[in-house]
Amino acid sequence: MIKNALILAAGKGKRMWPLTENNPKPLLPICGLPIIERQIYELKKVGVVNIYILIGYQMKDISDRLGNGDKYDININYITQEEQKGTGHAVLQAKGIIEGRFYCINGDMIIDAANLKNLNKDKSHLAMMVTEVRDCSNFGVVESKNNYLVSIIEKGVKGKGIINAGSYIFNEKIFNAINSIGKSIRDEYELTDALQSIAKEIKIVNHTGFWKDIGSPWDLITANEVYMENIKEGKQGLIEDNVTIKGNLYLGKNSTIKSGTYIEGPVWIGENCVIGPNAYLRKGTVLCGSNKVGGSSEVKNSILMEGAKAPHHNYVGDSIIGKNSNLGSGTKIANLRLDKNTINVIHQGKKIDSGRRKLGAIIGDNVNTGINTSINAGTILGSYVKIGPGASVSGTYESQSTII
Repeated sequence: MIKNALILAAGKGKRMWPLTENNPKPLLPICGLPIIERQIYELKKVGVVNIYILIGYQMKDISDRLGNGDKYDININYITQEEQKGTGHAVLQAKGIIEGRFYCINGDMIIDAANLKNLNKDKSHLAMMVTEVRDCSNFGVVESKNNYLVSIIEKGVKGKGIINAGSYIFNEKIFNAINSIGKSIRDEYELTDALQSIAKEIKIVNHTGFWKDIGSPWDLITANEVYMENIKEGKQGLIEDNVTIKGNLYLGKNSTIKSGTYIEGPVWIGENCVIGPNAYLRKGTVLCGSNKVGGSSEVKNSILMEGAKAPHHNYVGDSIIGKNSNLGSGTKIANLRLDKNTINVIHQGKKIDSGRRKLGAIIGDNVNTGINTSINAGTILGSYVKIGPGASVSGTYESQSTII
């Protein structure tokens, strides 16, 4: 049994902008629980007792949230990566701290205990998990022979293929391998280069079931959809008379669902939320905490981060609304093209096919919209954006933009 694990959580997660502008990527929630907490629970299930978390960007937020692990009944220690010099450099920070075999997982990966057990099935000293995807262009493509690594081709290969799934078993050999390589053309120490140097020793293990790299903001919606199918019922708040609930509902402490509200689960509502009166929450909706969904507002398959509000006559579909953002009365977010094709977005200066037929808006923290604002499908708004009354908004806007 492997007792130690390393979670790589130091990066900024630039591809997740604007959600990571003020928040570390591992703390982004899936079905109300941060990604990294889900990893901790799954690692504990397979017998891990010591978790080492590599931190850098927004490190205090992570350590404040997780603490020393007492609340998970596990030991959590932190390793600081002062400068981000690549994935190989990240793993190397654990040299002299972790001994023997250990799990190593990327802090933005969805992983479960069953696959962690499978990764360790043959008790290999070095192992890497792989999975098949429809488009390899954003991943390292893996070639193997007789269940051992042959090569890893860096990002850029299009089409279906087998990729590195971001979960490993390592021992001290990985540190020697990283020390033996030079910097890549990106001027970084790449973990893939180190793996390539000891390829014949790397056992390849196939991932089974749902796998998702949370590499783009809309991936969070996709992962949320999957996890919401298995939410456990729990009603700790107040439900007034004349509320209709169909399907599973989790309702957190000090939250209130007011009269006339209609809920089609699965729906997850955190603590200190107010729903209604006469609101409509549809399948896949997550309210992370201290949210307001008010009269005649409808929310469908969306994530409202802590403090976000859709308080008056709003429609929010297949969207993410950042912390403490407020939608003015009558603000509507479209989530479907008239031609029914998949939604394109402009993200970090590139036109990207999201792969989703329904996608509303990705909205950063502390955004405010005026009354009767229309936000078109695939819109991205950075933090602190202000939108004037009656505006029609499409495309991508940098943080602190003003739209009139």
